[in-house]
Amino acid sequence: MIRFDSDYVSHAHPRILTRLQETSGEQNQGYGEDVHCDRAKAYIRTACAAPDADVHFLVGGTQANTTLISAILRPHQGVISANTGHIACHETGAIESTGHKVLEVPGIAGKITPLLIRKVYDDHWADAAHEHLVQPALVYISHPTENGTVYTLPELEAISAICREKGLPLMLDGARLGYGLAASGTEVTLPDLARLCDVFYIGGTKLGTLFGEAVVICNPQYKQDFRYLIKRHGGLLAKGFLLGIQFECLFEDGLYFDLGQHGVSEAMRIRKAVLDAGLPLQYDTSANQQFPRVPDALARELAKEFAFLSWEKPNETETVLRFCTSWATRSEDVDALIGALRRG
Repeated sequence: MIRFDSDYVSHAHPRILTRLQETSGEQNQGYGEDVHCDRAKAYIRTACAAPDADVHFLVGGTQANTTLISAILRPHQGVISANTGHIACHETGAIESTGHKVLEVPGIAGKITPLLIRKVYDDHWADAAHEHLVQPALVYISHPTENGTVYTLPELEAISAICREKGLPLMLDGARLGYGLAASGTEVTLPDLARLCDVFYIGGTKLGTLFGEAVVICNPQYKQDFRYLIKRHGGLLAKGFLLGIQFECLFEDGLYFDLGQHGVSEAMRIRKAVLDAGLPLQYDTSANQQFPRVPDALARELAKEFAFLSWEKPNETETVLRFCTSWATRSEDVDALIGALRRG
């Protein structure tokens, strides 16, 4: 079975595995206070052009989302998210379990807009009974979105502007950020994120590491006591140096960006094959996820050889599939998928 069902089906990049083996005889201070974490933090600050940013390493995306959101919000406040956002539909109520409501808005192909943010904020404060309602106090986006779409730099700047106008912190989920940065149709860079977001994180789990996300806190307001909150959420890894070693390897010479580009390049080959086969794409995506709408008979045939997700059922005879590439996707596996699409 050739797997295109997610971008974390593979082990870890060989250079990371080698580095972990090379350092296996070391003894390091625990809880992320070691030389490897320090080096990795310095590399990330340089890549983000954010020398004053705080950087923390957590194990996974849901852990990062719950820790950040609960750290920023007061008990009576909620987070604005597209209804397709990961925190809204793919985290088993993790945010709600911290006592905070996800305030869903109808995203446009997965993306949120300044108008949607303004409406939620203004409607709340215009309601005479607003003290009886959850107060919108944070905006959550991801790049790419859950539907594979990416934000342009002007779109991100406009979102940041409305957030600052309304006093709403902006958080960006970067679980797939490496693929979003490599996508066409967006000029967004890490320094842009550090400039426009209050907090964001750089995903490693889906981009070459065994596990790990690097949280970048740009707004000084949210730096104080953050390590206490990581510990409170079970995220302060005793052997934190294992996270530091992996991110040190990713960022010391640009490996992170190379791996993101590889995943996107293979996804673009799938995109071309889908369009060449005369199949429509449900979303116009330029990152590492592709969503062709195919006849159910073709979906059943493809499932004999390939693993993928059945994403949506737009009608009785067709299914929207999701093919997800990664840093580890082999060109020969994409060739096999292309051949199957050509055969129909």
